[in-house]
Amino acid sequence: MKSYTITVNGNVYDVTVEERVGGVAPVAAPVAPVAATPVAAPVAAPAAAPAPVAAGSAGSIEVKAGAAGKVFKLEASVGQSVKKGDAVIIIEAMKMEIPVVAPEDGTVASINVAVGDAIDAGTVLATLN
Repeated sequence: MKSYTITVNGNVYDVTVEERVGGVAPVAAPVAPVAATPVAAPVAAPAAAPAPVAAGSAGSIEVKAGAAGKVFKLEASVGQSVKKGDAVIIIEAMKMEIPVVAPEDGTVASINVAVGDAIDAGTVLATLN
């Protein structure tokens, strides 16, 4: 038998592993459990900056995510004019960069997400006027 110390997500575990010989586990005397070594609590990540939103009300045209993923890049900003088909936001899903485009011509009224935000399919990412 071999003993190892393993750390998983900041928690330390002492484990014992049996070696099999010819596919059969050897018979061994029971081993008393080993107490886990105390570990300092993980440090919390800094709070994310709030998502940028227009000062006024949101626009009437919604720009929605077509797939779940993570916001990779903001291509447009509040107040910017966009044409139908222009990329407003780029999301990353399964290591691919997917542009989320304006469904019609307009002016960006709000950006409802920030870079790094996890999003679901159908999430309203931005609005246009």
